[in-house]
Amino acid sequence: MIHEDKEKYKDILKDSVDYLEQHGFENIKADAEGYETPKSFIKKGSDITITPDIVAEKEGRQHYFDISLKSEKPKLLKSKWLFLNTLSVIKSRPFRLITTKGHYKFTSEMLDDINLNNKKLIKI
Repeated sequence: MIHEDKEKYKDILKDSVDYLEQHGFENIKADAEGYETPKSFIKKGSDITITPDIVAEKEGRQHYFDISLKSEKPKLLKSKWLFLNTLSVIKSRPFRLITTKGHYKFTSEMLDDINLNNKKLIKI
């Protein structure tokens, strides 16, 4: 999600954290009450900050997660996903998208637009 959508979809963020906990993820960081906020990355020469929605560990390996929901600013969301995908490749950490019913088509079209159609979605 982008910052503007976080308040509107905070229940889906909580459901996503619950899903990951049930699937064996630990040391979860999320921009949700009761959790430490994940590390943010700042674009050089600007005031743009990118923060993964969720960072969690499983079997000693850190994973990045972003929640994909319909957004008024799809260009920002695409940029965020491209950055997180690149970061995950550089750091050898998996990057996955979490989405819900009613947002599958939006997510698939967005991934096709930025050539990340090899991403397997987590559907909750």
